[in-house]
Amino acid sequence: MAASPGPAGVGGAGAVYGSGSSGFALDSGLEIKTRSVEQTLLPLVSQITTLINHKDNTKKSDKTLQAIQRVGQAVNLAVGRFVKVGEAIANENWDLKEEINIACIEAKQAGETIAALTDITNLNHLESDGQITIFTDKTGVIKAARLLLSSVTKVLLLADRVVIKQIITSRNKVLATMERLEKVNSFQEFVQIFSQFGNEMVEFAHLSGDRQNDLKDEKKKAKMAAARAVLEKCTMMLLTASKTCLRHPNCESAHKNKEGVFDRMKVALDKVIEIVTDCKPNGETDISSISIFTGIKEFKMNIEALRENLYFQSKENLSVTLEVILERTEDFTDSAYTSHEHRERILELSTQARMELQQLISVWIQAQSKKTKSIAEELELSILKISHSLNELKKELHSTATQLAADLLKYHADHVVLKALKLTGVEGNLEALAEYACKLSEQKEQLVETCRLLRHISGTEPLEITCIHAEETFQVTGQQIISAAETLTLHPSSKIAKENLDVFCEAWESQISDMSTLLREINDVFEGRRGEKYGYLSLPKPMKNNANLKSLKPDKPDSEEQAKIAKLGLKLGLLTSDADCEIEKWEDQENEIVQYGRNMSSMAYSLYLFTRGEGPLKTSQDLIHQLEVFAAEGLKLTASVQAFSKQLKDDDKLMLLLEINKLIPLCHQLQTVTKTSLQNKVFLKVDKCITKTRSMMALLVQLLSLCYKLLKKLQMENNRWVSVTNKDTMDGKT
Repeated sequence: MAASPGPAGVGGAGAVYGSGSSGFALDSGLEIKTRSVEQTLLPLVSQITTLINHKDNTKKSDKTLQAIQRVGQAVNLAVGRFVKVGEAIANENWDLKEEINIACIEAKQAGETIAALTDITNLNHLESDGQITIFTDKTGVIKAARLLLSSVTKVLLLADRVVIKQIITSRNKVLATMERLEKVNSFQEFVQIFSQFGNEMVEFAHLSGDRQNDLKDEKKKAKMAAARAVLEKCTMMLLTASKTCLRHPNCESAHKNKEGVFDRMKVALDKVIEIVTDCKPNGETDISSISIFTGIKEFKMNIEALRENLYFQSKENLSVTLEVILERTEDFTDSAYTSHEHRERILELSTQARMELQQLISVWIQAQSKKTKSIAEELELSILKISHSLNELKKELHSTATQLAADLLKYHADHVVLKALKLTGVEGNLEALAEYACKLSEQKEQLVETCRLLRHISGTEPLEITCIHAEETFQVTGQQIISAAETLTLHPSSKIAKENLDVFCEAWESQISDMSTLLREINDVFEGRRGEKYGYLSLPKPMKNNANLKSLKPDKPDSEEQAKIAKLGLKLGLLTSDADCEIEKWEDQENEIVQYGRNMSSMAYSLYLFTRGEGPLKTSQDLIHQLEVFAAEGLKLTASVQAFSKQLKDDDKLMLLLEINKLIPLCHQLQTVTKTSLQNKVFLKVDKCITKTRSMMALLVQLLSLCYKLLKKLQMENNRWVSVTNKDTMDGKT
């Protein structure tokens, strides 16, 4: 299944939901709708069409007869496969079992009918035996084909209901676990519940990702991508925000920070369900106004329709439509960030558009009463004039918004305010915090207003949705950074508070980067360069000086490849959270095992960011180098764990060594993969590397947990031995 583009967003992929008795893997239920439609239904349509279009007067050569029979058999076999998948779904969904089974029976009967009608094995005995075939009953094939397509459609629709039910159920599980996370009071309990929450979020990400790829409406697809991007980023924020609250339970800003994350995740979960079920809560309607560019496009279509029909609409409607468009340009002219020159030019073009509409209406009235050539030419000239004025207005608005956005991105590229907030937090300087919080709020307002202007000139509905998402993200994240910075300032020595602020600052920087990509896409649409897509996953070009990558060319991943990488990346990100939770348990943070584990977790997180097109790893060379270091760090960890195992009793030592022996081969395998050259297969190499990394991280989490338990056990035994020794010494003295 394909992933989300996304803003990117939560990487989506097909999670194995279950399997029926037939042995078919049912990927989230949506596997039916994609694999079955693409691999079964579409060939069926083609084959059935071949049968129906068979000409009665075609010479019945052996070759023709064999081809017809093969088509009939292929249809029947394909239907059989489809029915097996349908029956497997029915067995797992008792509420729809009867309906699905009826549709499957109809499909099976239709397939068998087509096979029987095309069975021409005994063609020589047709007339004597009175056998009915495609040659004697062509209408029978048509009826069977219609029944087949009807029943297949029923199964697909019912399977779609199954998918929706799965997504809603998954959302409800996530919400229930979130409620438990909100109320948790101990760190140990939090670790257990968050682990469950991570697994449930992965399942929800896969289900919603599959659904996103299945959507045909680009606007809905963009909304889904935005909601899933929020969930993905907030999952990491929720971890650090919750840990900060547990560490500083009486800190008001920490609780405010945490509540902000939970609230945003709940809104995003509701948005996904709203898109999936295609209905808004409490019958609400979408009240977001159309953008200026969309309004101009519709207005131009209306005036151009006058060439064909002078009575197409009323003059009042045209005047009102133009006024609505020009009223929205006030977002530009009223903005404090719009230059004087741009403001004056926008007002001038707005006035010109009004005047030319009045001229058009005047000519239009004349054209309705006089059908002369000169009037028709004058009408055409008026249409061209107002169209030209509106095009000039579009150019001016586009120039205003994109120039403002480019200047703003350039000005804030070094993130001076964020760095200052981090520094004031560590220093515990409340006065400086207030100053830089005010500056960040100003920066936030600039970015929010710029996103609003970009939306007006975005040019497509998906880009409009992305602009709205960016606006909301800056609005919310700005407030959360301030609350996180306040918490750190109040507790300047708190490592978790510092980590929490870092996470929110990274989210801000990530959104700035996304805005840069958004600006590039808007410019491409405006200039007519819409061929290149800035995908969810970027596999950069290799550097020329890297021997391992010389033969690798940019290998644009298709949607299925994107989904696979996104799925692995998301799981990798969650595994780093699990590893960090295990590391937090250790009292001695300077322990070698902890240090190597922390290093590996940090590198794995960078790999996760790479799958989203973010983070410090920018090229394939960066990725491969990071993986080589990661594998080396893994071997250092195993050596450290082996040294620790020498302090243990035989049973415990054996148990630990068994785990180590699983990790060592994976480290060597990863080193081998990074050094292997795969001609023109960048995706394949990245896929293999991240798969190995994910397996290593899963083992790392297990090792950290096991080492911690064995260390505690060893300390208890040592304490007991010391206690007994002291007692014997005291007895001796007595």
